[in-house]
Amino acid sequence: MTEAAFRSPATPPADAPSADTPSADAPVLGVVLKGYPRLSETFIAQELLALQQRGFGLRLISLRHPTDRKRHPIHDEITAPVCYLPEYLYQEPLRVFAGWRRARRLPGYGAAWRAFVKDLWRDLTPNRVRRFGQACVLAAELPTDVERLYAHFLHTPASVARYTSLLRGLPWSVSAHAKDIWTTPDWEKREKLAEADWLVTCTAYGARHLRDLAPEPGRVSLVYHGLDLTRFAAPAPPRAGTTPRDGGAPDRRVRLLSVGRLVEKKGYDDLLAALAQLPKDLHWDLIHVGGGPLAAPLQQQARALGLDSRIDWRGPLAQEEILGLYRDAELFVLASRIAGSGDRDGLPNVLMEAQSQGLACLSTAVAAIPELIEDGVSGALVPPDDPASLATALAGLIADPEARRRLGGAGQARVRGEFDMKRGIDALDSLFRAGGAKSLAGSL
Repeated sequence: MTEAAFRSPATPPADAPSADTPSADAPVLGVVLKGYPRLSETFIAQELLALQQRGFGLRLISLRHPTDRKRHPIHDEITAPVCYLPEYLYQEPLRVFAGWRRARRLPGYGAAWRAFVKDLWRDLTPNRVRRFGQACVLAAELPTDVERLYAHFLHTPASVARYTSLLRGLPWSVSAHAKDIWTTPDWEKREKLAEADWLVTCTAYGARHLRDLAPEPGRVSLVYHGLDLTRFAAPAPPRAGTTPRDGGAPDRRVRLLSVGRLVEKKGYDDLLAALAQLPKDLHWDLIHVGGGPLAAPLQQQARALGLDSRIDWRGPLAQEEILGLYRDAELFVLASRIAGSGDRDGLPNVLMEAQSQGLACLSTAVAAIPELIEDGVSGALVPPDDPASLATALAGLIADPEARRRLGGAGQARVRGEFDMKRGIDALDSLFRAGGAKSLAGSL
């Protein structure tokens, strides 16, 4: 296979900006993604569409095929061609062998091979071998118009981008987020930071850590994802005469909402434990949106705690469906924590989305969440891994509609005033057009 591996979406909207006709002053980017499209990565989709609208040519490279049965409407607006690399090398042996044969004739093969062997010595895993094999395929199939590689996530996508960069002699850069920062070994982060032109990350919490590891701290810039506020228009005000819900009776039941993958770092076992501690005469129900490997044990925990009738597990939903739930709910809750592996959230986009709709948010003071929510001002925070404190906060907010209104209004004003995605896209636009390493003077 060659460049034919890059295929455009079958039915892009008629008025969608084309990714195949970039503007003259914008480079063509090979964007390396772990999986595409993904329901849980709307922040990546909104960035891709914004870059496409600004005239950047995009060639999307995915290490995995999609697994979600649904997709967001925004994915249909992105017209960039997509190449799916062999997810496992044994699944496409002829393609891998052909890619390696072409790659080994490239001038950069020796440097790429030495970097791979050095990495493999410290990380003797099938995953490391797979990334080098994927890089060989990508180097062989990458369209010749690609001028820069750009990886989303500092772990495996950045490894493929780095090896491909060495093979093809292309500059590369990377966007780091959450799990990829905290589960990648420090030695690997140091070496990638030394070789990439620049790195952007979406929290001050992550930026401080990465600057401590970078040979030149100025290579690391803070660029918040923000929200595309055109997709999250402010909701209509409540109808006059609407009775606030305070959980004091069945007809004043308070609607709770949580959106997040069912994985350890989201703390859903803590949330269930907290809900079980609420007063029995307090009326509430919870809708959860998202899938994940812990779905079965968490649903079993809910049944064991006697909560099953109060929780509606919706599974993964498209963005427009979630937007309706934000507008119908009265309190958003996310019990994030640091997982045993070190994995943790950055600044969850779902908190910004909920706040954009004036929905009061209750979360935990962990990772970068306090960069968005000021406790008692624009939301409420409790310590992580503390179901008792979470239960106390939940009970107070369920019973106090005026506090929810005040916190929701302040959170909405903060998101709309300080987390418009345009600022972040402006920063990326500047970095890409600069054509090399550039500092954004620390943060935006």
